[in-house]
Amino acid sequence: MRKSVSAMLLVAAMLLMAALTGCGEDKKPAEAPKAEQKPAAAAPAPAAAPAKEMQVGFVYVSPVGDVGWSWAHDQARKAIAEMPGVTTSFVESVPEGADAERVIQNMARKGYDIIFTTSFGYMDPTLKVAEQFPNITFMHCSGYKTAPNMSNYFGRMYQARYLTGMVAGSMTKSNILGYVAAFPIPEVIRGINAYTLGVRAVNPKAEVRVVWTKTWYDPATEKEAAKSLLDVGADVIAQHQDSPGPQEAAQERGVYSVGYNSDMSHFAPKSLLTSAVWNWTPFYKDVVEKVRKGEWKSGAFWPGMETGIVGIAPYGDMVPQDVRSKVDARKAEVVAGTYKVFSGPVKDQNGAVRVPEGQVLSDQDMLGMTWFVEGVVGSTQ
Repeated sequence: MRKSVSAMLLVAAMLLMAALTGCGEDKKPAEAPKAEQKPAAAAPAPAAAPAKEMQVGFVYVSPVGDVGWSWAHDQARKAIAEMPGVTTSFVESVPEGADAERVIQNMARKGYDIIFTTSFGYMDPTLKVAEQFPNITFMHCSGYKTAPNMSNYFGRMYQARYLTGMVAGSMTKSNILGYVAAFPIPEVIRGINAYTLGVRAVNPKAEVRVVWTKTWYDPATEKEAAKSLLDVGADVIAQHQDSPGPQEAAQERGVYSVGYNSDMSHFAPKSLLTSAVWNWTPFYKDVVEKVRKGEWKSGAFWPGMETGIVGIAPYGDMVPQDVRSKVDARKAEVVAGTYKVFSGPVKDQNGAVRVPEGQVLSDQDMLGMTWFVEGVVGSTQ
């Protein structure tokens, strides 16, 4: 029995040695002949990180159409929609007030990154929704309120208004110019005043008569308001609304007109002298990039003609070269900052000096303007 056990142990030991020898061979295989070493190919450069996806919404007070305030904003919306990683959408013809709050809130609930609200009456609804959604950037056009995640913005359109006034003052024969005004708020009053200063810079005897429509977009009402001004002898019509109604009224009567927001010559080619126009694209692109990079900060933005955001449309064929040259020269001064529209002396319509000679009206005073300059016929109510 002991012999048998010894034999068995001997066999087991031999098997164990064989197994250990085999394992050693697996761990250290014979070396293959070394091939000629070649330099390793350079690793491809890492792909650039994709741009952060952005969803941007716009709220418009009037139909987009093919002319006017909302159309001008929508041209910029289309431009930023071409930026990598940017998706846009809009809602048009949104009344100011409760309807606006509902539309803005709906966009916020859908997780938009930026919401542009583009009418003065959207200010309080925008602020209310901004307080509820602190991680969304809100941009309100033409108001004056801000929040940590909400800015206000506009452009120095009064500069372009002044230049169009120079054109109109040069072209009037009756020295009566009509202005179809929207609402009696500082934005509109400031534009009327700048236009009148431009008119009287070239024609001190001219006056600007104002009629209020209390509308932003009502073609029939705005056209009738223009007719009422034509009936009292106005031979140039300007406006502050979206529709081309006043331009059409002027052409039908065979007199001149000055458009607003966009080039309205398509609607009144025989009447239109020029228009004060918007180009929001550079501003909107800048906002989107700043938000994407985390560089956006709340504030109040008021860029001027030097940025290209405000300007005037091409002159109509009826505008003589000497008038064009005079206006272009003043435009160059405005862009360079060497001429300020509200430079003293500036009197109000009652003859009181509001800006003394050698002084310039402050931005704060312009933004809160509630009085008419000398040469305006009408009330600020």
